[in-house]
Amino acid sequence: MKIIKTALNGICILQADVFSDERGYFLESYHKEKLKNLGIEAEFYQDNFSLSAKNVLRGLHFQNPPFDQGKLIKVISGSVLDVVVDIRKSSATYGKNFTIELNSEDHLMVWIPPGFAHGFVSLAENTLFYYKCTKPYNKDSEAGIIYNDPALNINWGVNQPVLSEKDKILPNFSDATILF
Repeated sequence: MKIIKTALNGICILQADVFSDERGYFLESYHKEKLKNLGIEAEFYQDNFSLSAKNVLRGLHFQNPPFDQGKLIKVISGSVLDVVVDIRKSSATYGKNFTIELNSEDHLMVWIPPGFAHGFVSLAENTLFYYKCTKPYNKDSEAGIIYNDPALNINWGVNQPVLSEKDKILPNFSDATILF
């Protein structure tokens, strides 16, 4: 497994070793010791899956402390444009974002430590998105930022995304309740 640093301190792309032959392929999506050797020491509490139609946009979501979550994310089938926003007020990259296309063919994963808002838009039908979380979901700690806030200037690549009712009314970045 290899790690690739990004412009946002703490956000890492993980490239799994993929072993392919005429039968298909094999890869390790999680190996505690290998991640630790790469500098990612996280205990995971919960695993989540979401299935999304094309143009479904989920996010930008986060949980405030004490239920702030780190996430290890991967696309099982389909593809997404994945977006991470730094919400750590003391960070040099506060308010900056990082985007990456993740798909089932490249087998890339992204480590998102606590202190980042996260979202994605499905680029294919029946996209299966998987993520491991370091803390449990907690309704009282959940928060978010509207996906199209002009201050964030995120190019989602979709003109009319499909949103949940909850995501349609998220606040702008400047009005969000951010406790980091």
